[in-house]
Amino acid sequence: AWQALADERVVIRIADAIDRAVDAQDWKLARSYFADRVIADFSSLSGQPAANIASDDLIGAWAGNLKGGKTSLHLRTNHQVTLEANAATVRSNGYAWNRMEGNGDPLWEVWGTYEHHLTRSAAGWKVDGFTFRMTHERGNPWVKATPGQ
Repeated sequence: AWQALADERVVIRIADAIDRAVDAQDWKLARSYFADRVIADFSSLSGQPAANIASDDLIGAWAGNLKGGKTSLHLRTNHQVTLEANAATVRSNGYAWNRMEGNGDPLWEVWGTYEHHLTRSAAGWKVDGFTFRMTHERGNPWVKATPGQ
C-alpha cells in the first residue's frame, strides 16, 4: 500500500513538473520526464492525428513555439491515477494560457483534460503517452499558432 501511494505521488508530481518546466521554458528539464518516444495526441487542438514520435521532437516543437516574448501558464488539478505493475495513467483537468503582444488581443486560453501514461524503467517513471482533449478555448488564435519572436 505504501508503494502504491508513493508511486501515485511520483506520477502526479511528474505531470505537474512538466507544466512548470514548460512555463519556465526549461526544455532540457521538460525532456527529462519523457521516455525516448511518446504517443502524442493533440488532435482536438491541432486536427492532426495521434502520432508515435521522438520525445526530442515533441519538446522541440514546444520550444519552437514558446520562446522570445511568448509566455505560458499551465495549471492542472483533479488528478486521478490508475496504477498497474510498472505502468500508470494520470488523468487531470487542465487550464492554460499563452500570451504574446503584437497582433490584437495578447491572450489565448484553453481548457481540457489531460492523460499522461507513464512506464517505470531503471531510470524511474517516464511519460510515454500524452493526450490533451480540449473542451473550450477563448481568445486570439494568432497567439496559439504564432511562434514567439
